[in-house]
Amino acid sequence: MSEINNTISKEKLLHYLNLTKEAREKATAIHEIGSDESKMLSTLLRMADDYTNDAHYFMENGDYIRAFGAINYAHAWIDAGIKLRLLDGHGDDHLFTLP
Repeated sequence: MSEINNTISKEKLLHYLNLTKEAREKATAIHEIGSDESKMLSTLLRMADDYTNDAHYFMENGDYIRAFGAINYAHAWIDAGIKLRLLDGHGDDHLFTLP
């Protein structure tokens, strides 16, 4: 039986911060700027960026649990953009939950 790992190390946290950064950079908008969809996407990405900033803040202050939660929320906002077909994940099923 494998051992359960219930520790959030700095290395693990950095891994997820990097994964979300990579997802944020890779995903691209599908709809034209100014469309209703692009306005919704703007809200989603602002939430992703805000949670990413929160994750960095928490990590810098040694609160790895809140940082881990925040970065997962950030990634979820990006994933929502993919699922709602506001973002193109370019077929990357490692970074995204594809439609």
